[in-house]
Amino acid sequence: MVPPIRHIIKRSGQTAVYERERVTLAIYKAAAAIGGHDRALSERLTDQVEEALFATYTDEDPPSVEDIQDVVERVLIRNGHAATAKAYIVYRHERAKLRHRSDRAELQYIPYKTMWQMLDWAVDNDCESVAKLNATIDEGRLPTLIAATDARYESILDEASRAILDRRKDLRFIIVAGPSSSGKTTTMHKIAERLQGHGLHVIPMALDNYFFDLEMHPQDEFGDYDFETPEAMDLPLINRHLEALDAGRGIDMPRYDFKTGKRTTDTVRFEPQPGSLILLDTLHGLYDGLTAAVPSRHKFKVYIETIGQMRGTNGRWIRWTDVRLLRRMIRDSQHRGYSPERTILHWHYVRRSELKHIIPFQSTADFLVNSSLAYELPFLKLHLGNVFAPFLEEFRHDERRLDGVMRAERIHALLESIRSVPDDAMVPDSALLREFIGGSSYDVHA
Repeated sequence: MVPPIRHIIKRSGQTAVYERERVTLAIYKAAAAIGGHDRALSERLTDQVEEALFATYTDEDPPSVEDIQDVVERVLIRNGHAATAKAYIVYRHERAKLRHRSDRAELQYIPYKTMWQMLDWAVDNDCESVAKLNATIDEGRLPTLIAATDARYESILDEASRAILDRRKDLRFIIVAGPSSSGKTTTMHKIAERLQGHGLHVIPMALDNYFFDLEMHPQDEFGDYDFETPEAMDLPLINRHLEALDAGRGIDMPRYDFKTGKRTTDTVRFEPQPGSLILLDTLHGLYDGLTAAVPSRHKFKVYIETIGQMRGTNGRWIRWTDVRLLRRMIRDSQHRGYSPERTILHWHYVRRSELKHIIPFQSTADFLVNSSLAYELPFLKLHLGNVFAPFLEEFRHDERRLDGVMRAERIHALLESIRSVPDDAMVPDSALLREFIGGSSYDVHA
């Protein structure tokens, strides 16, 4: 019988053939590291891994390498092989180090320089771990950390704006792109402020308004829509409009209502002035097909990602995508009419698209903005409340929802380790975090 999964997504976003033997060998090597040499047991555990994978993923929606590794860890722990699971975690780490030395094709997608700069800053500001963050909260130093974090972010945008001004003569479009909930909209507004301060005429433009009606997107077996791909947007209309703007002609931009999942009958008139700069806020701004009608010399591409460097109480680095999921859960609930549960269950579409359409193209960006906020976890916890425990109660034993359950378990444990705060009054209205928790001084949800 042909398995429902024949391919996987590599860290580079490229696809590769799924090989069962790789899973078995990884389990066997982890067991061998602590003295176990039972090939038959490794095969039986692989059977359970595949059972979980095949219930959750398909060849149209394949798992990533990390998804498979997470399932392996889960199966090992569930079957009472905690020591083997620990050895497997070490094995994953060692394989990662080996891969970083040998696979130069994938290294370009990992922003090591920015990661090191962030870790250096975190150490200097006493926030490189959850334990340090909790101590900051306990000792009343959170306002100081907020000020320092926001100042770091603002200084990055100062540098980005200077880079744009250096190329001002040729530019027509500034593209702010990056994965979901990385802070594109606030970043776009703040860059616009800086450019306007130098006397430039700037027009912010959100390409999310070019989504097709939701009913036109494919549905999965649960009725969820996949609207995370570039093709979910009206690419021909986008390119016609961008070509017109590039030539100095006005356009009537559509309006999209995320709560109804439809374009409205209203439009917004854009009339560029001679020399106007147009700021595009879009998930897939680095995807060539989105702006193919515009010459490369007329585009400045800013890539934004939450490149945090903080260890959890388990000693492992907090995943950037988990922080962005928390941001999106709050934003979707407050401004798009989606329940936190729905956002968790939809996230596998988000990750699949990021790995395929966003991350592989980040090296084409002209500038990288790190939107990680060292202080945000207690405020994200405050606004989410207790949503993960009920989710896990409902879906923990549904293998078809394994992807969401694994994420929820990991994030629930993280939030439980974070000190609570009574309110968010100390977060400035101009802070990037306000894009997600509400109260922003910018028009981030227009």
